[in-house]
Amino acid sequence: MATFDILMITTSATTLGAAGRPTGLWLEELAVPYYAFTEAGAAIRIASIAGGPVPVDPHSVKPRGENPALVERFLGDAAAQAAMAATEPVADAAPADAVFLPGGHGTMVDLPESAALAALLGRAWVAGAIVAAVCHGPAGLVNAWDAEGVPLVRGRRVTAFSDSEERAVGLDAAVPFLLETRLRALGAHYASGPDFEPFAIADGRLVTGQNPASSAPAARLVLDALVTR
Repeated sequence: MATFDILMITTSATTLGAAGRPTGLWLEELAVPYYAFTEAGAAIRIASIAGGPVPVDPHSVKPRGENPALVERFLGDAAAQAAMAATEPVADAAPADAVFLPGGHGTMVDLPESAALAALLGRAWVAGAIVAAVCHGPAGLVNAWDAEGVPLVRGRRVTAFSDSEERAVGLDAAVPFLLETRLRALGAHYASGPDFEPFAIADGRLVTGQNPASSAPAARLVLDALVTR
């Protein structure tokens, strides 16, 4: 395939809820697409809401040797670790052919509040870029607008971490809002598969995945959309 530029944008939040539960990026949701994209020949840039080191949710990483294969690979990848340690702030991020928002509960804290992210996603959409997110990453879509000045998700098929999945992990009272419920309220045509099973949707240039297991199919849909847009 042709060389494409893909911008991955992560959370900078380190705690969730009044109890201060440690949070951040869910590492699998960046590592799996990262290698899907690089192995397809894409150039990857990693940005975050605040810039600097990306906080990784400690619940998403086990002791070395016990993680999924691509997470293990990412943890041992010097170039990837250097990129994670020195991300540019989203406010300074240059345009890209695709923007991908990996999840982690940290995204629920700072992605919806970032005017810079909302503006970047709006510009990317108007410019014809692919906009993609997985699991809690679609929290970054809730304040993004399309060229007509309406919510980017309105009238479009999307998925994200479901309300039932949030209840199953016991964090429905800790998150600022339930993501499925918010997307529906914005006029999205929300769909989901069984809890914690792979499920991803492409609605034109908008690609979303439901949960960590959906990272690989969401990445494939991004690559497909880049070729066919």
